[in-house]
Amino acid sequence: MKMERAITKISMITVLAWAITAVLCAGAIAPAIGAPRLPLTTQEKDMLTFMREEEKMARDVYLEMFEKWGAAIFSNIAVSEQRHMDTMKKVLDKYRMPDPAEGLAIGDFTNLDLQAEYDKLIGSGSKSYVDALYGGATIEEIDMVDIQHALDVTTHIDLRTAYQNLLEGSKNHLRAFVGALAAQEVTYAPQFISQELYNAIMGL
Repeated sequence: MKMERAITKISMITVLAWAITAVLCAGAIAPAIGAPRLPLTTQEKDMLTFMREEEKMARDVYLEMFEKWGAAIFSNIAVSEQRHMDTMKKVLDKYRMPDPAEGLAIGDFTNLDLQAEYDKLIGSGSKSYVDALYGGATIEEIDMVDIQHALDVTTHIDLRTAYQNLLEGSKNHLRAFVGALAAQEVTYAPQFISQELYNAIMGL
């Protein structure tokens, strides 16, 4: 009987010790969880702001090309670009940064370089279906170059994860546009990325 009481007492002490340890550990971890995240550098902020609008530029061009040519490739990829825009918006909100695309209509941009690029792509893409596909491939190449630059200037895991997802999306889009051009008996050659990277993306 005494032995059973001793065992019960030891068990209670053990459970109490575990509980105290758990409370102390929670107290030690809580400040780390609630600690403010590291601020973004000026370069990181600039690239995040730019990427939000660049994804909008791609989406807007594809929406307009779908209206012009009625090809599903443009509407499908526009949906994907909207998801990319949403991803960038979430990161902007996370760091309490203003949204450069807020309230802007299709075809309107805060960044003047993107505005000029949009106007140029709409002009060329309106000439023919092939020109529109070529413009799409061009957008995705430029997008990849800019995303890689954004990756190069950040060490934040959340930003790197978001950009990597965008990069994989652009690779998929480039494959789609190159395939559509091939169906029109047009051979596409890379303009902004290396031939080696292009071959790897296309599986050549």
